[in-house]
Amino acid sequence: MRSERIYYVYILASGTSGTLYVGMTSNLSRRIWEHREGLAEGFTKRYGVKRLVYFETFPTPADAIRRENRIKKYPRAWKLNLISRQNPDWLDLAESLNG
Repeated sequence: MRSERIYYVYILASGTSGTLYVGMTSNLSRRIWEHREGLAEGFTKRYGVKRLVYFETFPTPADAIRRENRIKKYPRAWKLNLISRQNPDWLDLAESLNG
C-alpha cells in the first residue's frame, strides 16, 4: 500500500509579527531545516526568517501552489491575522513536526 504524499504551504517569520516568508514544499521538516541552516539562498537567509509559525496541508501540488500564490497576494495584515488565529503565541511549530 502506497502512502499518499502531502504538500505544505507554510509561513516563516523572523519573530512575533516580524518579517514573513510564504513557501510550498512536499517535505516540511527538511525544508525548515534548510532554511535554518542557511542552505536556502535568498530572502530567508538574508533576513533571518527561520521560525515556522503557520502551515496547511494539501493533497496535490497544484492545490498547494494555488494556495501559496493566493496567500502571497493577500496584504500583510491578513497574513498576520491568519497566523494569530491558528498560532496566537507565534510558537515555533517546527518543534512539533515529526521527522
